[in-house]
Amino acid sequence: MRFVLKTHLPHNYLEVYKQFDRNLFLALAPPFPKMELAQFDGSKKGDTIHIKFPQVKLEWISIITDDAISENEAFFIDEGLLLPPGLKFWKHLHKIERVNESQCIIVDDITFKGSNSLLSLLLYPILYLSFYPRKRAYRKYFK
Repeated sequence: MRFVLKTHLPHNYLEVYKQFDRNLFLALAPPFPKMELAQFDGSKKGDTIHIKFPQVKLEWISIITDDAISENEAFFIDEGLLLPPGLKFWKHLHKIERVNESQCIIVDDITFKGSNSLLSLLLYPILYLSFYPRKRAYRKYFK
């Protein structure tokens, strides 16, 4: 399954991309379940992100599988290596598109699969609703 969220910002796309770091990652974290960022190497190919959810005793490890910067966009892709039970596949394209010199669009393009099609259907609204608040969080962070 797949969903895409787009957030318009009044900022240069490269300036926004440069701030995709540990601080932004923590600012985007949902309030529940509480997460602990065990490892954050960055947003370049080969980097690892390791999240722990101590209250529910789950871990999530993703690796950055691709990244690039061009004159019209900058992006990186994280793919799940170790996922919570029930989640079989995870791929998240983080893209910042240039609209003009002083505007951009952040695109969260997420593809996932549950361990079966029913679980995928059940996970869709949960994941969508957990990522939708990022739109407000991005606007607040990049004021």
